[in-house]
Amino acid sequence: MVVVGGCALYYVATEFSHTQSNQRSVVAAESGTALASLSFSFLDRARALPELSFIDGDGRTRTLADFKGSPVLLNIWATWCVPCRKEMPSLDRLQAELGGSHLVVVPLSIDRQGLSVVKAFYAELGLQSLGIFLDQSGGSASKVNAVGLPTTLFIDPSGREIGRKIGPAEWDSPETVALVRERLKLGSSAKMDDQ
Repeated sequence: MVVVGGCALYYVATEFSHTQSNQRSVVAAESGTALASLSFSFLDRARALPELSFIDGDGRTRTLADFKGSPVLLNIWATWCVPCRKEMPSLDRLQAELGGSHLVVVPLSIDRQGLSVVKAFYAELGLQSLGIFLDQSGGSASKVNAVGLPTTLFIDPSGREIGRKIGPAEWDSPETVALVRERLKLGSSAKMDDQ
């Protein structure tokens, strides 16, 4: 696990430094996991993302373009991923606190077994605020160069990547909430509307 995390961190640092000369990193709050000290990496200039196609919890086809106009946290995860399982409750609490028309949290599962597995996972953990999104092919992870799970992309309202995090985060910690607000330019008073 540590070797994979180290390789993932090396890849991100190398990839970002090759594409952007002045990469910035911000250390995440401690979450008690072996990968907790991995940093959030941000680009000086936003970059275009490939088109991603997936389904929502009702089986409707969706794309990232559906969320254009709002900042997005795209979290690529799977039910069998232990760090993903640990971070999902805090991501659910972040969605409850900030989600809605001003921030869209898109937890994109790459489970090959389908919606029923993802829905059962949500029920098991009592996740109530997050939407359900699934790319059963797993192709979205490859398209955005996600080298480990979970991988979370910070996406601006124009649909461009401005940063990412490989590994879990304590998404509802005060430090991480402040970072999300700052990087995605959310007002501090924004208790968001329902989606």
